[in-house]
Amino acid sequence: MAKPRDNRQKDLLRPALEDIIDLDHPLVRLAREIDWPFLDGRFASVCTSGPGQPPLPTRLVAGLFILKHLHDLSDEVLCARWLENPYYQFFCGELSFCHKLPFERSSLTHWRQRLGEEQLVALVQESLSVAHRTGALATRDLERVVVDTTVQPKAIAHPTDARLCHRALEKLVDLAKRNGVPLRQSYRRVAKRAVIMIGRYTHAQQFKRARRQLRFLRTRLGRVIRDIRRRIDGNEALKQRFANLLALAHRVRFQDHRQRGPKVYSLHAPEVECIGKGKARAPYEFGCKVSIATPATKPKGGQFVLHAKALHGNPFDGHTLGPVITELEQLTGVETRRIHVDKGYRGHNHKEKFRVWISGQARRVSRPIRREMKRRAAVEPVIGHAKAEHRMGRNYLKGRDGDRINAVLAAAGYNFALLLRWLARLLRALFQALSNAFPIARLA
Repeated sequence: MAKPRDNRQKDLLRPALEDIIDLDHPLVRLAREIDWPFLDGRFASVCTSGPGQPPLPTRLVAGLFILKHLHDLSDEVLCARWLENPYYQFFCGELSFCHKLPFERSSLTHWRQRLGEEQLVALVQESLSVAHRTGALATRDLERVVVDTTVQPKAIAHPTDARLCHRALEKLVDLAKRNGVPLRQSYRRVAKRAVIMIGRYTHAQQFKRARRQLRFLRTRLGRVIRDIRRRIDGNEALKQRFANLLALAHRVRFQDHRQRGPKVYSLHAPEVECIGKGKARAPYEFGCKVSIATPATKPKGGQFVLHAKALHGNPFDGHTLGPVITELEQLTGVETRRIHVDKGYRGHNHKEKFRVWISGQARRVSRPIRREMKRRAAVEPVIGHAKAEHRMGRNYLKGRDGDRINAVLAAAGYNFALLLRWLARLLRALFQALSNAFPIARLA
């Protein structure tokens, strides 16, 4: 792989984008505030010299990731919007209007996997840098922070024992058919009826009949598993193809909803965890835990996300505080003075015990600290907006790497959305000041 290409020149036969767009548009102003060479240096670090076509320009890739999570778009919709929106193209570094996509939709997936969480954190860092340069965020706002955790749900159906057994049977039968493995019987018809009857019996509170149908379904799944193992015995290539799915199907067959320890909640996303946050509307959520940090003060530009990180293994909140604050200080370059958390962080592992203030704490609480403690709940609407408007509410990216990438990109999209509103507000204030300084003479 060679160095990213960025040799686009101005087409003399087409009008420049600067001549057909409003240069005072917030997206145009944001594009001029972002330090693109900084992102180019971070993203280009994953490119090594070698044969093959050079990759996409790094500004194009960074701009696409920002626009995707800024406006809550899927990859397909982003490609369609980019092709018809000149502001999107200008933001990504194009000089003239493009009538064809200079990239494939799958390029977004490849770049996400290539960069990973380590490089994509540069988008959050640059958003905070732009906020600081434009006056939306002050240095003192980085010294007092609020940290909280939430759940980033995965794009899976609600897991039940019956549905998991049925899906495992269907996937095994389909995989056997694709690889030419003959089965004694597929049980697809009777398994589908068993799943339907389990739902009906459970709705009618006839749980004994429902358990009988579930045992029937698990027996048929076990027969398919044993039949496939006999058929592929001695064929190492087929064993390797079936190994992962057979292991998951075996776990699904013998797991129970009352058992403790790790369980399988989805066959296409086995990394999903069941997390209980004590909510009445959603006692359990399926995904991974995410830590969010935001200022405890009131920044001029809004409550920016200072740090976001996906945490796997469903860790205790208090055990995540020390590493999160360490990464936050490395990201911003500012030492945190006060950290406000909820009662779920009692027994935390932060090395500076007297810098952490837990809600409801009475000792050592002065009047300024009490005012800051009342601001601890400011992180809740930040989490809500990140979930509802910036793709943290349902993660479609694959694997644990996808969980970490989606959390970082959602935080970056939320920050850049605040910056757009801040730049638009500055522009309105400028026009208002000009109109007051040079009032238009009234007609007689």
